[in-house]
Amino acid sequence: MAHIIVDDNEMLEKAIKRFKRMVEKEGIIREFKKREYYEKPSTILNRKKKAIQRKLLKKSRKGRADY
Repeated sequence: MAHIIVDDNEMLEKAIKRFKRMVEKEGIIREFKKREYYEKPSTILNRKKKAIQRKLLKKSRKGRADY
């Protein structure tokens, strides 16, 4: 759970920015969006397989650039 301590003399906008950075760093928004809807196990597996394929393709492209 993300929380910040706001000083008495701290600007509210600065505290909000700090909170947003902390939430982004911890990945709370990303996790919420991922769990917003139920995803079948088969679609999770397909998504992971496609991600691995993209990663391998990208890696092979980098390897070919060494003419």
